[in-house]
Amino acid sequence: MNGRFAPSPSGDLHIGNLRTAVLAWLLARGTGRGFVLRVEDLDRVRPGAEQRQLDDLAAVGITVDGPVVRQSDRRESYAAAIATLAADGRVYECFCTRREIQQAASAPHAPEGAYPGTCRNLTEAQRASRRAEGRRAALRLRSDARSFTVTDALVGEFTGVVDDLVLQRTDGVPAYNLAVVVDDGFQSVDQVVRADDLLASTPRQAYLAGLLGVEIPEYVHVPLALGPTGKRLAKRDGAVTLRDRLAAGQTVSDVRAEIASSIGVPSERTRESLSDLASHWSLDLLPREPWFVLGH
Repeated sequence: MNGRFAPSPSGDLHIGNLRTAVLAWLLARGTGRGFVLRVEDLDRVRPGAEQRQLDDLAAVGITVDGPVVRQSDRRESYAAAIATLAADGRVYECFCTRREIQQAASAPHAPEGAYPGTCRNLTEAQRASRRAEGRRAALRLRSDARSFTVTDALVGEFTGVVDDLVLQRTDGVPAYNLAVVVDDGFQSVDQVVRADDLLASTPRQAYLAGLLGVEIPEYVHVPLALGPTGKRLAKRDGAVTLRDRLAAGQTVSDVRAEIASSIGVPSERTRESLSDLASHWSLDLLPREPWFVLGH
């Protein structure tokens, strides 16, 4: 079984992304798992970003087992998963605009953050009428749960909203929540390490995994890296990518040591390789508060 890192090639990885990748790698190696990489390129892709990301991961010492998987190569797998759900009566067309969903979801009776089911029980005539108006349909899951509970290694039990989540967008692109579940099953991922801002979406993914017969992984949602203002780390915060740091005179070893220090590695050991760190680092050492990064 495997741990994984799954970046989107929309730009260079910042030091917070690299930190999450290091944590995922250390936890996988420390628990005897393989480690796989997936490029989530179904959405915004910046030319050259994927190779720069792969180069940066290799530079800090992250090794990968097996070939890199790209979501753009796996559309047939997502279509097959939707077909499986549809055969069970679990898929329906949704013609709602984003504004209509926001307005309906703000009603007093609607669970916070949940799709209110506007299109769930449309008749065929109603669906045909919307198509005739030129409306394009997304595909949604017909869920039979309103919430689902997952267990996280840091947070403990977490119960979140499960609604009729989108499986395929109106432009025909598979939705993230579907693709990530299908791909984790394909790559034998049973340990998911990612930033804790993604925790809220995890019950939806775990519920969907159960419907698709995919093993629900062990989750570890780690504290975010934040910029000096307390907002999520971004390019606006200065020299936050590996290339930025190298251009400013730092070495790869300096950056890796900074990351190691941020995850609780004792100061006398921060210069060790990731392979050496994996032999003695454990999740117990990880600080539970966000990591504030100062741009250099």
